[in-house]
Amino acid sequence: MITSREQVLGRIADHLVGQGRPLRVAVDGITASGKTTLARELTASVAARGRSAAHLSMDGFHNPRAVRHRQGRDSADGYYLDAYDFAAFSRLVLEPLGPGGDRRYRERIIDLRSDTPIDEPPVQAPDDLVLVVDGSFLQRELEWDEVVFVDTPFAVARERGSRRDADLLGGLEKAQRAFDQRYHAASRRYLDEVGPADRASVVVGNEDVAHPVLRRIGQGAN
Repeated sequence: MITSREQVLGRIADHLVGQGRPLRVAVDGITASGKTTLARELTASVAARGRSAAHLSMDGFHNPRAVRHRQGRDSADGYYLDAYDFAAFSRLVLEPLGPGGDRRYRERIIDLRSDTPIDEPPVQAPDDLVLVVDGSFLQRELEWDEVVFVDTPFAVARERGSRRDADLLGGLEKAQRAFDQRYHAASRRYLDEVGPADRASVVVGNEDVAHPVLRRIGQGAN
């Protein structure tokens, strides 16, 4: 069993660089599971192996605040159903990088902090690009070439996330309440309805970030 973080990232990168071009890779998991950090490190590991690599966050494909919060700021269903513009992401990123696509993709459509739409010119992807995308609910509506599921217990993710977002959400107690009522309630629905760990081609246990566990690689339900 591989448990060194460097070894885990290297094993996943080796698995990715031997595949088709371009390659669309999701880094999926519950809120605050460690997706963004792993996605950035995985992108660097792929690049170190001589293949073009880019990291993209689903933060840039949120719906406007009026849509995200239309069911209430604390609504779990609102977060699950309204947070992301998956249709735009598929049209502007996954399809251009898929079979027959022109490889011209957008990196973001909104500035999340200011809630401002962004209309930037598309990026021309190199033929050998590995695009690594981190976000939530990524296996609900989207089609990927590979999916890495970051498997972190809810209690651990809640501790990480509430401390990370305390200033943004008005203090630690409010952040903990937001995780309980909105973010992790939505994540539980996702796990129940989609079974993302079973569907993913790669599963990484990330309870201990210094010593993650590579639980599965190269297979899955899809």
